[in-house]
Amino acid sequence: MGSISTESMYAVVTGANKGIGLEIVRQLAIQGVTVVLTARDEKRGSDAVSLLVQSGLKKVVFHQLDVRDQSSVDSLAEFVKSRFGRLDILVNNAGASGVVVDEEGLRALNIDPVSWLSGKATDAVQGVIQQPYEKGVECLDTNYYGCKRVTEALLPLLKLSTSGARIVNVSSLRSELKRIPNEQIRNELGDLGNLTEEKVDKIVEKFLHDLKQGKLEENGWSLMLPSYSISKVAVNAYTRVLAKRYPDMFINCVHPGYVNTDINWHTGTMTVEDGAKGPVMLALLSNGEFSGCYFDQTEKSGF
Repeated sequence: MGSISTESMYAVVTGANKGIGLEIVRQLAIQGVTVVLTARDEKRGSDAVSLLVQSGLKKVVFHQLDVRDQSSVDSLAEFVKSRFGRLDILVNNAGASGVVVDEEGLRALNIDPVSWLSGKATDAVQGVIQQPYEKGVECLDTNYYGCKRVTEALLPLLKLSTSGARIVNVSSLRSELKRIPNEQIRNELGDLGNLTEEKVDKIVEKFLHDLKQGKLEENGWSLMLPSYSISKVAVNAYTRVLAKRYPDMFINCVHPGYVNTDINWHTGTMTVEDGAKGPVMLALLSNGEFSGCYFDQTEKSGF
């Protein structure tokens, strides 16, 4: 892949006070990018920036961001506008799992990580994972609607990028369409020619309705981390819609790998350093490369 001049680039990374988000910030900053590290918790975010600055990465700044709060999103957009005047890179990484987990019980099951992530161990984990409706709402509002809120607020600044803006939506292996039992939903989300944001929103609304009514299995939704799965399916679909809408930008989604972080209760097998490689690669794409694609780590894959 080609290279671009990073010294005059500005980036925003959401959910970045720890885990993959923090590592994405670090790797971008090493490349000379000026990065706005955002986090919901002001102290954790500020502390994360302080550590990076102390390590010699001087071009990292903090701004508080709750992706579920429109006023917080607007405040970030105003900050970026007044501080930099434009934005070159947006990495939507903030995420919620949508479940309540008995972590000790999960570890005691000692399930092979590949089986856990692929959904083959669904029956075994049902006893240690609860999926209340309120957590489902929180998950979708963070992972999907939150991603959209931040993106829409920052698009005017991304349009001003002099190097071709890059939007990277952090996704998951759980996002792959083949994991949705309902064929009609799979087909609708896979029909790129007719895919619209409104269609994606309606599918998400239908999912939340079925979750509330206890009809996930009956109506063909994935039972393995259902809210998280459909949130990432929706993020992928939104990515494709955006890429069609803004052909001059580079807009992609990426499964970072099964990384050892809080969101999977540290059942992951990869380091955050390796997990950040795919998102950082897509954040620094040179002109003429991919858009509207899904990557499994650093390799282009099928939706």
